[in-house]
Amino acid sequence: MSVAEGVGLLFWFLAIIAFLFEAYALVDALRVPPGAYTAAGKQNKRLWTILLVVANVVGLAAATRMVFLIGLLPIAAFVVAAVYLTDVRPAVAPYRRRGGGSSGGPYGPW
Repeated sequence: MSVAEGVGLLFWFLAIIAFLFEAYALVDALRVPPGAYTAAGKQNKRLWTILLVVANVVGLAAATRMVFLIGLLPIAAFVVAAVYLTDVRPAVAPYRRRGGGSSGGPYGPW
């Protein structure tokens, strides 16, 4: 294996990791109720969903080597997901839907 092949393999591996990161961000964004974004003072759910879908398309294209993308597109896609996960996700966390029935003690909600 030449050095160039090794570097190419490394970047392909990083593209796969970045795509998984972007996919996680999209799934998380879809699980948050729309009102949580405005209540937290962030952009609306529609905008974040569009940005993260585009990021996933770019990330998938980079990870599957379908096309050689312009160098900054996969990086920009990763940055969109990183901003969502580090800034928006913690801000909307208090408004997230909780799964399963009642919350609280053994006799019902607190």
